[in-house]
Amino acid sequence: MSRIFTMSFASVYPLYVAKVERKGRTQAELDEVIAWLTGFDAVALARHIEAGTTFEEFFEDARLNPSATLITGTVCGVRVQDVDDPLMQKIRYLDLLVDELARGKAMSKILRSPQPA
Repeated sequence: MSRIFTMSFASVYPLYVAKVERKGRTQAELDEVIAWLTGFDAVALARHIEAGTTFEEFFEDARLNPSATLITGTVCGVRVQDVDDPLMQKIRYLDLLVDELARGKAMSKILRSPQPA
């Protein structure tokens, strides 16, 4: 089992916030990205942070967005679409979305919104 599975989401969340804010994005935008991926509203997200939920518990409770399979790219040299472990893949999805937000990608592209015909 990877060490990240047992880390608390609350210990990593401030790092995500700092990363996106350094690049001129907001915590609200980060929370929107997390909500899109996990289905968690602000109350549920706050509950997980306050409870010290592990990444494993966090994603067990999540309702992963059906469009998450459209997330492709590389995080730390690993292609997220090629990750075999389902939990690790979800964590990598989140990492990639945070990276895209920090890089200034348009929110409609991050959230894999369907393109108008």
